[in-house]
Amino acid sequence: MPVDYIPYFPQPIEGQAVLDNFVRTRRLLTYRDSDKVLRRIARGMPSYELDTLETVGQPPEKNPNLLIRGECLSACAYLKAQGIEVDLVYIDPPFASGADYAKKIYVRRNPKVAAALAKAEEELPDDQLRAFDEKMYGDIWTKEDYLNWMYENLMAIKAVMSENASIYVHLDWHIGHYVKVLMDEVFGEQNFKNEIIWHYPGREMHVTNKYNAKHDTIYFYSRAEGECVNMAAIATPYDKDDRIKSLRRKVHKDEDGREWVWETRGQAAGQESYKRYLDEIIEDGKAVSDVWADLQFLRGNDPERTDYATQKPEPLLERVIKASSVEGSVVADFFGGSGVTAAVANRLGRSFIHADVGINSIQTARDRLQAAGASFNVLDVRDGVALFRNPVQTMDKLRSLITGLRLDEAELGSFWAGAFNDSRLGLVPVYLPDLKDHTTKVLDIPLINTILNVAMPDLPDKVKKIVVYYVDIDDRAAVDAFIKENASPDCAVELRDLKELLSEVVLADEARVSVSAENVITFESFHSDRLQQKIAAYNDKHGLNCYPNGELFDALDQPPEPKPVKGFKPIEISEDGLELIEWVSADCTAAEGPWHSDAEIKIDKRGLVSRDGKKSKDFWDATLACPKPPKRVKIRSIAGDETTIDCK
Repeated sequence: MPVDYIPYFPQPIEGQAVLDNFVRTRRLLTYRDSDKVLRRIARGMPSYELDTLETVGQPPEKNPNLLIRGECLSACAYLKAQGIEVDLVYIDPPFASGADYAKKIYVRRNPKVAAALAKAEEELPDDQLRAFDEKMYGDIWTKEDYLNWMYENLMAIKAVMSENASIYVHLDWHIGHYVKVLMDEVFGEQNFKNEIIWHYPGREMHVTNKYNAKHDTIYFYSRAEGECVNMAAIATPYDKDDRIKSLRRKVHKDEDGREWVWETRGQAAGQESYKRYLDEIIEDGKAVSDVWADLQFLRGNDPERTDYATQKPEPLLERVIKASSVEGSVVADFFGGSGVTAAVANRLGRSFIHADVGINSIQTARDRLQAAGASFNVLDVRDGVALFRNPVQTMDKLRSLITGLRLDEAELGSFWAGAFNDSRLGLVPVYLPDLKDHTTKVLDIPLINTILNVAMPDLPDKVKKIVVYYVDIDDRAAVDAFIKENASPDCAVELRDLKELLSEVVLADEARVSVSAENVITFESFHSDRLQQKIAAYNDKHGLNCYPNGELFDALDQPPEPKPVKGFKPIEISEDGLELIEWVSADCTAAEGPWHSDAEIKIDKRGLVSRDGKKSKDFWDATLACPKPPKRVKIRSIAGDETTIDCK
């Protein structure tokens, strides 16, 4: 359970309605279940304990730079409890597009043979590298669930924004117009600043039956009325001659040669003229419009690329951060992704807070910031969910861990994760909380009411039992009492703790290392059952063709025997498995507690290494030199799993 609930806003004065303190009691945008989120907001943000996983450099005591592995709500609860306020928020949340996003996992060169292959394969193109895809996260929502989820996130973000803060929300056509109404509700229509259009220049599209979508939309709001921008910081300098021509007015000169033109101010009936000096006009610069067509999207070969889906370009964030913050401000991104917001904020002298639920995001941002010389802490939210790299993979893995679970959506509907057959009771439907959606992680009265009174009546009459998995329970006694009072006497309801299954999800990989008298670590072998299974599945899927010549066959007929795909080269892993390693780090400072990376090497997809954040043209030789005796070593696989080994 959460250790506490943190109020979104200060307690109201005596006699004032709680909800009236921060939100209308009647929602501006109404949809199915739009009222349920109000009860969660009235309860507060669920607050969990956080572990410090790593300290990089010397983070400042005031406004510390933070990477938080956790959901937006959990991160905001922590910041609120710590009294940390943010001055600028940029978020690029899921677009409710219905798309799954995958990361291409590249198998590195084995360090024992890399040097010999270097000359022959140095220019090997990406499409010839050995790789397979792995699902990172899913952007699959019903519209109503997405809007409730986003409304609660926006309320949490508002709760940690300083009085003069501003927020940019980056979306596209799928859901943006609905979120605009939510933002009017949360931040107030009077605090709406701009709808910014980011147009992708130069992006060629195929002809379809509708106009080509070539822009994203960014909604810009302030926390409260007043100025929160510095548009002069992003203004484009004028060319003097061009500016004089555009004024279309006679230029006068003072005795000292300073040039000026007549300007007018006031209404037509009472206008007055005054002198405006040209050097002041030129210095002001040309204002940036709300259509950003000068910022390129990232291409595949762009040096900024981190191989992270949906990554945004640094110039986009540079414009936002320069326009709406000053040096020393705190800039936050609660759907941090590739870490572009934190990286640009750090480069521009701002403090940063990067939060994301996916461990891949935290690792990508961590490496990016470490290479840039930033100092920060990496925190992990102890929310009861040991994620298998990210929520989507965890959900997929959970279904395989529940013995006998099979998906039968046609009979049960999409609400249920599946069912298993009990020899005595027959069909037993199973409910699993959606780990992509924080609103289902805490089993409370509204959620159990939905299960009992909305979902269960649609089940077949033959169902005599259901199983409900939960991560946390708000009040076990109250939930049990509600079930006893409201559940059908003909159908039993069994509650099971999901954490018992989740503890089996993340399994450590195996590695062998040795340490020389000169404090050099040699990596002798690395083994990952999960990666081996992934690679075997990839080889089976792509190496055999069950449908020769693309022919279809009747479902009642026996399908043809699989045949090898001509020219397909399966991914093969060496006996020592060292090509499955992406990053290694040594902690020479402490044998336990937060990690201190005193030496590290990262291997890119071509096998080249970066030492302590500095790129090189060298291939990894399976060693890591340490400045002093290492106390422990950490290994990250190409899929992002990390394994720690004690050095004795």
